[in-house]
Amino acid sequence: MSNKVTKNAKDTCDTFCYDEALVQRVQPEIEKVEGVELIFKALADATRMKIAYALTLEKELCVCDVANIIGSTTATASHHLRLLRNMKLAKYRKEGKLVFYSLADEHVQQLVSVALLHSKEA
Repeated sequence: MSNKVTKNAKDTCDTFCYDEALVQRVQPEIEKVEGVELIFKALADATRMKIAYALTLEKELCVCDVANIIGSTTATASHHLRLLRNMKLAKYRKEGKLVFYSLADEHVQQLVSVALLHSKEA
């Protein structure tokens, strides 16, 4: 570090300094998170998070089941499921007149599960 920083109860530094080598090492890596915020934005909606969580409890759910689970209309459930699908967080399959949704992969299930665990610990 360039300057000595005094410790106090504030959540900011009392003096401006930075580790140039650290910044040069980490800064190029930051580009890797480009677009990742969209995943969190999709899951930041309470309805979509409920749907995603329901899909961690059941491998696959029909749109009508999702609507009843979250207490909404099928149109509302379908809208949110479509957004999750467009964000590549969920996938669907048709069986006759029924449409079934599931989480896109194990990563999405882990993300939802970890978020739930964290919220219980906080």
